[in-house]
Amino acid sequence: MPQSRTWETWPRDHCTARRLRAWQPAAAVSTTPGGQPPPTRAASGHLHVTEHGESGPRVAFLHGLFGQGRNWTTIAKSLADHSRVLLVDLPNHGRSGWTERFSYPDMAAQIADLLATRSADPAKLVGHSMGGKVAMLVALTRPELVERLCVVDVSPVDYPRRSSFVSYVAGMRSLGLQDLPDRATADAALQPYEPDPVIRSFLLQNLRRDKAPGGHGWRWQLNLDLLSRVMDEVGDWPDIDAPPYEGPVLWVAGANSDYIRPEYADLMRTLFPRVRLVTVKNAGHWVHSEQPEVFLAILRRFLG
Repeated sequence: MPQSRTWETWPRDHCTARRLRAWQPAAAVSTTPGGQPPPTRAASGHLHVTEHGESGPRVAFLHGLFGQGRNWTTIAKSLADHSRVLLVDLPNHGRSGWTERFSYPDMAAQIADLLATRSADPAKLVGHSMGGKVAMLVALTRPELVERLCVVDVSPVDYPRRSSFVSYVAGMRSLGLQDLPDRATADAALQPYEPDPVIRSFLLQNLRRDKAPGGHGWRWQLNLDLLSRVMDEVGDWPDIDAPPYEGPVLWVAGANSDYIRPEYADLMRTLFPRVRLVTVKNAGHWVHSEQPEVFLAILRRFLG
């Protein structure tokens, strides 16, 4: 049975300048007796990574807004017999560090540094939504690091602010964390903002008991204050000066989602000439969660 390993990667300095920085892998993260990392806030600039699999080509997964690397765990375990799978918590999410601003180029540079330090061989990169934009930028700016690319239900375009995500933020910020008795109460409080219990559960994965010295109640593991201020930037696509990525690209769309539209195809082909679009029926934006078996079969064929 393939084992999973958890790592923290740290920069050699905590400079926040937008440049490619040298990174070094660190030892496995310390754990509490319950098997979870201590509930201390991660330092700015580091990435939390969980690895599944002992051998084979590397496959790195990048999650979307409000997500965590562990959202890909089921798929990672399915691939771990023949691949080394990296599940990354993007900045301001999960156990990765918090930053003072939101920047797609900065995140792409961090992921590129992570891949460059892990192996001289290029990786297969999979990204959903926000993570898909990061993955596309890595492929465009550091193509030598990406053997092939899978982009899940997102396009290289500016999106208008999504009312659903604004509602999620409003609901999360409305919770009185210091007086919250339990997770069930939090779930009930979010119902006016999101009726779907699956999405509420997805959001509440970020809610953690505050076990820090002097802490009371609960805390958000993600950087909710920053993310609530940058919702427009999350939807943006940055202006970049880079040649097209010439590697193979799988573009996976949910049939019930509008993140991938016919009018976006020309731009996608300009940036990624070898792109192939696959639309998954009966799936919305979270394709890999709503149709996991179909998505896994499509992904397996693409990864080879």
